[in-house]
Amino acid sequence: MAGRPRGLAGLSAIILVVFFCAGLLAPVAAPYGLEDMDLMSRLVAPFTSLAHPLGTDELGRDVLSRLLYSLRLSFVLAVTGTLLGAIVGTALGFLAARFGGFIDDLVNTGIDFTASLPFIVLALTILAFLGTDVKVIIVIMAVYGWDRYARLARNLARSAYTEGYAGALESLGIPTRRILLRHILPNIASALVVNMTLNFPGMILLETSLSFLGVGVQPPMSSLGTMLGFGRDYLTTAWWIAVIPGVVIVISTLSMSLLGDWVQQKLDPQSR
Repeated sequence: MAGRPRGLAGLSAIILVVFFCAGLLAPVAAPYGLEDMDLMSRLVAPFTSLAHPLGTDELGRDVLSRLLYSLRLSFVLAVTGTLLGAIVGTALGFLAARFGGFIDDLVNTGIDFTASLPFIVLALTILAFLGTDVKVIIVIMAVYGWDRYARLARNLARSAYTEGYAGALESLGIPTRRILLRHILPNIASALVVNMTLNFPGMILLETSLSFLGVGVQPPMSSLGTMLGFGRDYLTTAWWIAVIPGVVIVISTLSMSLLGDWVQQKLDPQSR
């Protein structure tokens, strides 16, 4: 039984590496440009043309090329949002644990507010006020997971101060910043990594949902959610426009979930 999860994790890692490399090398690997159109080759079905192995869309654009560019943008947004959320959440959790009082109450209020509100409503509200720029989308994706990191960092840092060794280091004159970064952060790094791997699929789905609703990534840029949204009007006549990016979304999120479960089993002793 132990070999099967390990094998699934290995397969998931290979799939994610392939997707990441394909997106990273999109400008070189894509046979056509993102917006290259051939109106004489509109709605070519997949696997029927060597020139367009995954078919074309309603404007004659190559689906394979757009898929590679979309993978690139979707993964960049998800990775950036995950890292920013982890950094901001961990920093706020450390501040709450170290200073307590009003700062602790403020951070806890923010955590409870973010956790209690349907996030898609909050995301749509932010987009309505700030627009649909890519930078705004990255901020939204960072906000999506910050509360988990903040709660984790706060609780573990408070334990360090409760146990006394953090206070003992402060009494020796060691700066608070060094205590947090050099002594407490390494002890919670594994838990943060587990949260990041488990949070990544949600980032992909969040970007997909926003783009599918038309408030995420805007043309001429393209993401997996954008391709899915444009293809929904052609499900009965050109299913591949929506189905192919949809399959990639399912495979990438499932692979990351399986890999995250394996990482949790390896790094979190309580899950074993």
